[in-house]
Amino acid sequence: QVQLVESGGGLVQPGGSLRLSCTASGSIVSTSPMAWYRQAPGKEREFVAIINVGGDSTNYADSVKGRFTISKDNAKNTVYLQMSSLNPAATAVYYCKVSTIRPCWGQGTQVTVSS
Repeated sequence: QVQLVESGGGLVQPGGSLRLSCTASGSIVSTSPMAWYRQAPGKEREFVAIINVGGDSTNYADSVKGRFTISKDNAKNTVYLQMSSLNPAATAVYYCKVSTIRPCWGQGTQVTVSS
């Protein structure tokens, strides 16, 4: 069974930047699409970004387009989410996902944007 471990969350001021990491067991990052989702308090979990197997195609939610960048390093079995120009609306638990017909989820990492 694949295990996903997110890291890099924390407290950041509005306008700041943060880089999240998701490290997977095995070599799943190189063979499956990988995605980031987030869930804010009292709201449903929502899609944030996805990257294809080849790493040359990405899609983003409109709310983060132009400010967030998803990338991956197959050798490290790790997918990243670089977040910039953060605002309080980005406050949420961020989850890594293996986007297959039988998806796997990480436990999440908390991101809090506040002054």
